Amino acid sequence: MAELVLKEEVYEVIGAAMEVYYQLGRGFLEPLYQEAFEIELSKRGLPFEPQAELTIEYKGQPLEKKYVADLVCFSQIVVELKALDRLTGIDEAQLLNYLKMTRMRVGLLINFGSQVTLEWKRYII
Repeated sequence: MAELVLKEEVYEVIGAAMEVYYQLGRGFLEPLYQEAFEIELSKRGLPFEPQAELTIEYKGQPLEKKYVADLVCFSQIVVELKALDRLTGIDEAQLLNYLKMTRMRVGLLINFGSQVTLEWKRYII
């Protein structure tokens, strides 16, 4: 059986997101969840960079426009936060494109707006 890429790191990031969801519930806007999530990551001693500017390349040439990820955790995991009723294919496509263009292998799409529980998806390219 193949080993999951960055298994422990993803587990820790999702654990922090679950704590934020349990404490705040749903119904807030994304910036509030981002701030709370950053606090939770810090309390757990997890390395992250908020609003990380990532370079996108076109045919090997870096573009002047940068992609700003909500967070990059462990210098290897692109994290996109949402506060929507449900995730859509557009949200997934956005994260997959960012992974492809930045050459990072693991991405997390975390939605704090789901009615039932924290919604999250892990992507690996």
